[in-house]
Order: sequence, then structure tokens, then C-alpha cells
Amino acid sequence: MPELVYEELLRLVTPIIAKQDTCMREAISPHERLSATSRFLITDATYTDLMYSSVISRQSLGNIPETCDAIYSALKTYLKFPNSKQEWIAIAEEFERRWQFPNCLGAVDGKHFAIVPPAGAGSHFFNYKGYHSIVLLAIANLNDEFIYVDIGTNGRISDGGVLRKTKFFQRFASNSVNLPSPRKPSGHLEELPYVFIGDEAFALRTDFIKPYPQRQSQARSSKIIYNYRVQG
Repeated sequence: MPELVYEELLRLVTPIIAKQDTCMREAISPHERLSATSRFLITDATYTDLMYSSVISRQSLGNIPETCDAIYSALKTYLKFPNSKQEWIAIAEEFERRWQFPNCLGAVDGKHFAIVPPAGAGSHFFNYKGYHSIVLLAIANLNDEFIYVDIGTNGRISDGGVLRKTKFFQRFASNSVNLPSPRKPSGHLEELPYVFIGDEAFALRTDFIKPYPQRQSQARSSKIIYNYRVQG
């Protein structure tokens, strides 16, 4: 992250995450909290890694989700969800221009962030990778910019399950996201719906597509090309 970007982000989140010193301990500074959170989000560092590379205890690192909430709160005016058909079409045009993939409105995926589970949580946060986590689910445009995020679902839930519980999916399933109508892309004889793309963790729909399984895709060159476009 460029230094100027970090400093501006720190300025925005400081009023939200700053804590008061007490007679028992000195509060962790906003800079230390944001620095640890940034390294956690950008790298594959675990809480244990961060504990040894920062001045923050493992227990206090459990507050990283709180700092993530602060970042979202501070930047919510920058994370703009498309409100009109024209905004969705602009996203789709970028996908088609660079990847020759028509009518694509965004790529959906989830990422697990390791946590120290709350006392008594049992396997509630335990994921298929073998550790406790919460999930960040995001929809990104062609430039890897988030247009929607959902943070905090327990890691036991699959990416597909996380998507189904989001406010976005509730609106999406009820056709209230203001998506553009199907169109006939250049070189096609039929109209095609606008779609989102994801991996095998998500359920297939007419408006949400995913790659062919590897075994099937090897059988035909058209499926290989399709998978190449979907997986970017």
C-alpha cells in the first residue's frame, strides 16, 4: 500500500479505533492496529506471525475484525454499489473489452481470515481448511475493485452459503438489484442474460455461472476457452 494511501486511511479510521490509556495498560495505537490489520489482509500472515512481528498480543489481534469494520465505515462512501442499469452495463463493458466475456457484472469469491474463536464456540468457526475463521465475501469488477462486501460469517459456512445469506443475494434473487435486461452480444444470435461469475463453491443459476469441472472441460476446446474466460 502506498504511504500516502496508508496515511489517509489512518487519518480516517483513527477517530473510530483510538482507545484511551488506562492505569493498567497503555492502549494500542491506531497506527499499530491498522498496520497489523493491513498485513493480515494483504499477506497470508497468521495471528501468531503478527504477534511476533508487532507489539500486539495474540488476544488483542482478535480485534482485527473490529478494525475491518472501522475501515468499512470510514470508506463506505468509496465502496459504491451500482444503483442503475447504466452502472452495471459499464462494468460489463469492461469485462467484455478486456476478457471478451460479454454480460459479466462481477466476479464473486470468499476469503477465510483466521481468528481466535470465542470461548465456547466449539466448531462454529472451524472451516474446511482446518482452522477457525470468519469469511469475507466480495464482488469485484474487472479492476479488482470491490463493489460489494460481506464480512463476518463464521468459517464453517461455505462460500455459497455465505452468499445466500447476504442482503445482496436477497435483492438479487428477488430481482430488485436493477440489473439490465438480457442483450444480444456482438456475434451472437440470441439474447443472453447478464451474469455474475464464481467458482465451484457457488450454485449454478441462469444469472450466476461458474467453470466446467476440469474433467468435462478437457473434452472440448470450447469448454477450455470458456473456463479460461471465467477464471480470468
